[in-house]
Amino acid sequence: MRTTAPPRRRTPALVALCTALFAIAFTALAAGPAAAGPAGAARAAGRSHAHAAPAFTAVAHGVPARPAPPSSPDPSLQAHPLASAPGPLDNPLKGFATYYSPGSDENSGYPHSLQWSYFGLSEVMTDPNDCGSYNWSVLDNALDEIASYGNQAAIRFYMEYPGGSGTHPANAIPHCFDGHVTYRANTYWGTTSPDYDSPYLLDAVGRFIAAFGARYDGDPRIGFIHMGLVGLWGEWHTWPYDTDTTGDSYPNYMPTDAHAAQIIRDYDNAFSKTKLEVRYPGSGGGAANNLDVGYHDDSFCYREGSPLAGVTLPQSLSGASYSQLQADLNEGTENKWITDSMGGEVRPEIQSSAFSSWPGGSGQVDDMKACIELEHTTWKIDQGSQSYSPTDPNVGAAVRLMGYDLGVTDAYFKNTASGTATVGVHITDDGVAPFYYPWTVSLGLKDSSGHVVRTWDTPWDLRTVMPAKIRAFPDWGVGQDPTYLDYGYPQYFQTAVDLSAVSAGSYQLVMRVKNPLEAVSAAAKKLRFANATQSADGWLGLGAMTVGSGGTGGPGSGSYEAEAAGSTLTGTAVVASCSGCSGGAKVGWVGNGATVTVHGVDGGSAGGTAAVTVHYASAETRTATISVNGGAATTVTFPSTGDWNTVGTVTVNLGLAAGSGNAITIGNPSGWAPDIDRITVA
Repeated sequence: MRTTAPPRRRTPALVALCTALFAIAFTALAAGPAAAGPAGAARAAGRSHAHAAPAFTAVAHGVPARPAPPSSPDPSLQAHPLASAPGPLDNPLKGFATYYSPGSDENSGYPHSLQWSYFGLSEVMTDPNDCGSYNWSVLDNALDEIASYGNQAAIRFYMEYPGGSGTHPANAIPHCFDGHVTYRANTYWGTTSPDYDSPYLLDAVGRFIAAFGARYDGDPRIGFIHMGLVGLWGEWHTWPYDTDTTGDSYPNYMPTDAHAAQIIRDYDNAFSKTKLEVRYPGSGGGAANNLDVGYHDDSFCYREGSPLAGVTLPQSLSGASYSQLQADLNEGTENKWITDSMGGEVRPEIQSSAFSSWPGGSGQVDDMKACIELEHTTWKIDQGSQSYSPTDPNVGAAVRLMGYDLGVTDAYFKNTASGTATVGVHITDDGVAPFYYPWTVSLGLKDSSGHVVRTWDTPWDLRTVMPAKIRAFPDWGVGQDPTYLDYGYPQYFQTAVDLSAVSAGSYQLVMRVKNPLEAVSAAAKKLRFANATQSADGWLGLGAMTVGSGGTGGPGSGSYEAEAAGSTLTGTAVVASCSGCSGGAKVGWVGNGATVTVHGVDGGSAGGTAAVTVHYASAETRTATISVNGGAATTVTFPSTGDWNTVGTVTVNLGLAAGSGNAITIGNPSGWAPDIDRITVA
């Protein structure tokens, strides 16, 4: 339940009231999908993933079948064991989310990579005369600021917010509804509830969801979307004006199941990439059970009532009959985490003490480790985490357990390779959930100076790496609690890489996972592995590799892309697309002080003069300076190639040092240089 925006402050009276409301709410939920409770009688909505893992199909609850075991490494490859190390605390798309506060330091407090924010529907649907007109600036501004700190957002839209958030309105019903939709007073909370069954509202909301998905589905700035829009705080409840009208005089303000299902279908049609979450398992008459949609427990690991009972853990672990995981068991969806994220919020009343008694609980804090393991928690809103110490071992253990915790046990490749080489890795997951997005995994080579000189994208899908162990529900009858079952295997991935353009020499084979947010923000948090050879730049060291048989005494040969990840760009220099360039990219806006430096150029075992050819594009004749290893620069004229996508070449003799550590810098201190595609050495 939401009572105010951050900082979260609740008076004792309000806490008592919320406790009572949640008890009523969950009791109503336990009565069946038609009974709505104040903590969110959520009518769940989900969507299928055309490109993602198969959508979950609800079955009778019980031990999930293990995934098929992976293939074995190529026996001709040499194994390179990797040492483990604690995973980072701010890995993307997991752990704690803090409230977004415009203009503040969004990386303050405990390390995190997620931020949570509400938005009023009226802040986007701003035209009082046109419900089909949208102004997305309030959302884009927030997403841009959150991304500038390297974080991703978790968001929700609403129409009713008691008291407002301070930065977003209390009444967020778009004025284009005026005169078309009946408004009703929720006198208990002082809000205005629109008629959620209004055909006009349903049509407008459906068109909004479609536009929302068309613009933001797959947006790298967004990690998770909670489907709000209905009810107080967008939590899909209107308590006490809800479907449970027995014993009170309050009419029902919730939409019918049929109309809730209509909104569900709208979301299902609009989003196929970004992960969605809803409040309860089995809501909407079970409409979400067979959809690709996660859950959002916003009273996570809290205990209430007399005697105290958990509102997350099931009855078999002293939970209440209306608890989140009991509802999961009732619906047969306790294994839905296999494909869908589990989010929510650490109940605000316990945030300050939630991890003090880790791994168990105390007082109103339930067994936190059991809550995380049985829900398979990926992320939780926790504004109180801003006061946690980053060295608190209890909090660190909890955060690393949440979501994925990936590590590489072994890399497989030949120590000396040339031409086409095979590379494999074994990846394990010591967390409670898989990684849910198809982020690109890349391999690369670092030279002796630590510069990445060549990269290859792989087809590897991290979503197939499942947790090695899962905790059994006592209800499964497979042992006393806690019982841990083998589940995921060390997933094996293998691919071929082309070394033909790599100069002979000694390298470090590396691997990284590309966060799509990097295309928007240079500060994007890197997905890092729980290994001792993991670098802060995102690259994981897999072991040493020698390419070729070594030099012949003079400079070696090879091709070096200017836009490669290991190149250094200064000033205005930037990677740009180029239809005529190798790899489809180049480095543009070089000159007027801006430079591009290509690293890892091979000078052979003895060094010497080499013919270095610069491949470039320029719609006009330009000059540039070329220097090696910071030495004296040579000025070279580059004739026009006719346009900015046609590539020409200019060759210059340069003195290279022995080895693969040469760096060639191209620039122009007082004018523009051509755009640089690549450098070849013959």
